Amino acid sequence: MKLKGLQTREIFKRKSQFLKRLLVFVCIVVLVSTAVFFAYRAIDSKINKGNSFINLKSKWNEYDYQGVYDISSAILYKKPFNIRARTYNGYAAFFLAVSQSDVVQALAYLEESINSLRIALQGARFGAVSQIEYMLGKAYFYKNLQSSYYYYADLAIHYLLKSKKDGYKADDIPELLGLTYASLGMTMESISAFTEALLVRESDILLLSIAEQYHAVGQNNAAEQYLFRISQECKDEQIILKSHLLMGNIYLEREQFDDAEKEFNLILEKNENSADAYYGLGVIYESKGDMVKARSEWRKALRIQNNHPLALKKMADYK
Repeated sequence: MKLKGLQTREIFKRKSQFLKRLLVFVCIVVLVSTAVFFAYRAIDSKINKGNSFINLKSKWNEYDYQGVYDISSAILYKKPFNIRARTYNGYAAFFLAVSQSDVVQALAYLEESINSLRIALQGARFGAVSQIEYMLGKAYFYKNLQSSYYYYADLAIHYLLKSKKDGYKADDIPELLGLTYASLGMTMESISAFTEALLVRESDILLLSIAEQYHAVGQNNAAEQYLFRISQECKDEQIILKSHLLMGNIYLEREQFDDAEKEFNLILEKNENSADAYYGLGVIYESKGDMVKARSEWRKALRIQNNHPLALKKMADYK
C-alpha cells in the first residue's frame, strides 16, 4: 500500500514537470514567434515602405514617377554618386517635366533630369549607356522646346545620334531628330529624318512637317504632294488649317491668287483669329493694286497678333 502511494506521487510529479516544461516551451515559442513577427514587420517596412531600391523599383513599375523621384532624391541625399539612383532620378524628373503645364517647373525638372543623367552616364554599365543617352537626348529636346532660343538643339542631336549609334532602338528618334534639325534650319537633314520616321509610323503631323521643310527649300511640288495626302484622310482640325495655310502660301508664290484666296478663306471660316490668313489676303489685294483692302487685312492681322513681323513690315512699307 505504501509502495503504491509512492508510485502515484511519482507519476503525478512527472506529469507536473512535463506540464511545466510544456508551458515553458509554449511561452518560448510564442515569444520567439512574436519577436520574429515584429522583426519581419520592421524589416518589411524599412525595405518596402522606405527609401530602398526595392521600393524604388516597385514605384517605377507602378509608373509612380513622383514616388520614384522622391525616393531616389532621398537616396542621393546620402549617396550623391549612386549611379542606379541617379538613373532613376533622371528618368523620373524627365517624365515629371513633360507632364507639367508650368514652364518654370518643367524647366526645373528638366535641369535636374539632365544633371542626373549626365552623372549616371559616367558610371553606367555598358548595356545601360545607350538608353541613358536616348533619355538625355530627349531631355535636351524638350528643354530646347521650352527655351526662347535653340541653345540645346545641338545637344539633343548629339545624344540621340549617339544612342542610335550605340544600338538603342526607339520609334520616336527619327521624328525627334527631324524636329530638331528643322529648328536649326538644317532642312535637308530634317527631311531625311522625317522620311525615316514615316517608315516607322505615318502620321499627319509628320506629313505636314515634311511639306514645311520642302517648302523651306523651294521644292513646292514635293511639298504639295504631302499636303495632298493630308487632305485625303486627316481628321485633326489644327493640322488641316496649317496645311491650308501652307498651300495658300505656295499659291501666293506661284501667283495663283484666286486659289490662294480660297485657301485663306477656308481657314477663316473655321478660325476667324488667324493672323496669317488675314496677312495672306492682304498680299492678294496688294497684288491687285487695292491698297485700301490690303492695309485693312494687315490691320486685322495686327489686331490678332500685334507683333506679326510680315504685317508690320507691310504697314511700314506703305505709310
